[in-house]
Amino acid sequence: MRSFNLNIEKAQSIIKKFLKTSNRPMFVAIDGRSGTGKSTIANELAKRLGGVVILSDDFWVGGTDSEWLARKPKERASLAIDWMRIKSDVLEPLLAGKRASWHPFDWEKGSGLSEKYIHADSKQLIILDGAYSTRPELLDLIDLSILVELTNDFIRRERLVKRESREYMTNWHNIWDSAEDYYFTEIKTRASFDIIIANDLQ
Repeated sequence: MRSFNLNIEKAQSIIKKFLKTSNRPMFVAIDGRSGTGKSTIANELAKRLGGVVILSDDFWVGGTDSEWLARKPKERASLAIDWMRIKSDVLEPLLAGKRASWHPFDWEKGSGLSEKYIHADSKQLIILDGAYSTRPELLDLIDLSILVELTNDFIRRERLVKRESREYMTNWHNIWDSAEDYYFTEIKTRASFDIIIANDLQ
């Protein structure tokens, strides 16, 4: 708990300092493996500092399990999220002080984009919450990168089971564990993040 609190306070301090000295919004990307508690951190920072949280899950590209299994881990990590749309539809407008609107992935149908729009007004703190949120394609926009992790992988997996189901997660791990392994060892190593928050006790 102490490590968690110290690191979230550190993040808060950095963000406050940036906002005091800058005349533009700050973009914070919160990354980490699935089930580590990224949304908890994102929502807490937004609550404390008055930020807007964007979910990278809105930009899942879809596809069948067999299609993803046919791809190598590198391709899965690279293609899972529509980075161009995150950048053009959300980040660029919000960072310019404008309202952003986008069609999220249609999770009810399981494919395509929802007919409904999600709208977000620009605020001084913009947080992108989700795995792969610190990809190289977004580095030119990111002001602060945060890695949320769990040292106990059993806890992480049980969190995911509670959120979904054991059957669903068994299949999910079969497809996406190797993609996350690749991403966090080859693309975004621990040393590349500005802050690491251990979320084991949350």
